[in-house]
Amino acid sequence: MALLGQIIKRYLKIQSTFTLRNASHRRYQELELNRLLKTAAQTQFGKYYKFDEILKSDESYQLFAERIPYHNYSSMYKEWWRFSHEGEASVAWPGKVKYFALSSGTSESASKHIPVTDDMVKSTKKTGFKQLASLLNFNLPDTVFSKGVLMLGGTTALNEKGDYYEGDMSGISAKEMPKWISYFFYKPGQKISKRPRWEDRINLIVRNAKKWDVSIVAGVPAWVQIVLEKVIEYHKVEHIHEIWPNLSLYIHGGVSFEPYRESFKKVLGHTIVFIETYMASEGSFGFQSRPGVKGISLITNNSIFYEFVPFVSENFTDDGEIKQGSKAYRIHEVVENKDYAIVISSCSGAWRYLIGDVLRFTNVAEAEIVIVGRTKQFLSLCGEHLSVDNMNKAIEQTQQKLGVAIKEFTVVGFPYDGMFAHKWYVSCDEPVDKEEVRNMIDKTLCELNDDYEVEREHALKNVFVEVLPSSAFLDFLEKKGKTGAMNKFPRVMKGRQKEEWEEFVEYVRL
Repeated sequence: MALLGQIIKRYLKIQSTFTLRNASHRRYQELELNRLLKTAAQTQFGKYYKFDEILKSDESYQLFAERIPYHNYSSMYKEWWRFSHEGEASVAWPGKVKYFALSSGTSESASKHIPVTDDMVKSTKKTGFKQLASLLNFNLPDTVFSKGVLMLGGTTALNEKGDYYEGDMSGISAKEMPKWISYFFYKPGQKISKRPRWEDRINLIVRNAKKWDVSIVAGVPAWVQIVLEKVIEYHKVEHIHEIWPNLSLYIHGGVSFEPYRESFKKVLGHTIVFIETYMASEGSFGFQSRPGVKGISLITNNSIFYEFVPFVSENFTDDGEIKQGSKAYRIHEVVENKDYAIVISSCSGAWRYLIGDVLRFTNVAEAEIVIVGRTKQFLSLCGEHLSVDNMNKAIEQTQQKLGVAIKEFTVVGFPYDGMFAHKWYVSCDEPVDKEEVRNMIDKTLCELNDDYEVEREHALKNVFVEVLPSSAFLDFLEKKGKTGAMNKFPRVMKGRQKEEWEEFVEYVRL
């Protein structure tokens, strides 16, 4: 294995010399849009929107943006993807769709069926290779390339549905994984990862942990932490490095890692490297490629075309839906430190598709971004414009100042005393004064967000905090059928979801 690791590292060094960026991000994106339009020109979607005319135009992007409306999942599926789902070929991308990724995100109850074409499989693999090569930039031991990689995702078992397979995106990735990677590196292995029940997979991972020599762990922070804690408890050790001494890298994504950073320290025996990645059922978009830099590098030459719509009230409804006609900006037109909703057109037949993330460019020249929230998970009852990024930072500060671990939280807004109020539900398994938590959160948000500070003096009359055990958050996800490594707890609750959560909390109190 050590020799194999050396070979892989040497190969990556050689290959990286041939994959250095030789064009601007603007040029890459212009080429990608042209390729996407050419490839899909004879599909039903391409014919309907006359891609051949767009390609002949001297102002092809402008015509593309004028002609094709924005889509969310509902409109894209109802108008196009459902026909692919029913077996039709060349609907929004050439050929038949082989896979559909099931996804419900953080706010939807019904499963979405996201098409994953052969070209998207290739795109995802290409991004994975680029990320592997980028590890050479970090101060990592050689063992990273020769030891096991524990990937905590959903079940890798796929359901065969005639002409296509459907299941978790991690299952599709596992099915397409090169056999040598699966054999030599992938943990917990196909036999365990195919178990349909999350609890069964966790129990087997915990019991078998000592058999593996793991150097990399990948997954959503909340569930990774649960697994590491269970391994420590089961094997009666002080920290995870007594089980996996070569663990040196954690690759995370899905939610901000900052609220989990303090509690993660308690399961580690020594410092490791944390790298953020940006993946979704709709594609693999980028990863942190430079040490000491927080931003995620968007991959701009990999069969995905990006547009960015300023996330302001002129462009979005109170429910987070994009308004048709809102101006989008391309990669060379964006500015730093401004919030944008990301829109993609891709080789899976997504066209001007709003995936729901809100991001901010930290370095335009390097196409580096941070994810600051979701279009549907901002809270602004009276103009306070509270983002998930604000919330994460408030929780991070509270943990540091009070010396406690808050693993999960969510926020709701409601009418109060003729005006409005927020209520925070935070998880904490140690004694803590909820008034101290409340004051620290409120104080931090006033410092971070001018709109919030103004509204606290006027329309936002109060802030409440309820402290719950961590198990309450996990039990709620289980009750909703969302137990598992790909499910994240929503940071903002609205509508029916808010009602269900409040009913559940009332039950917990009893």
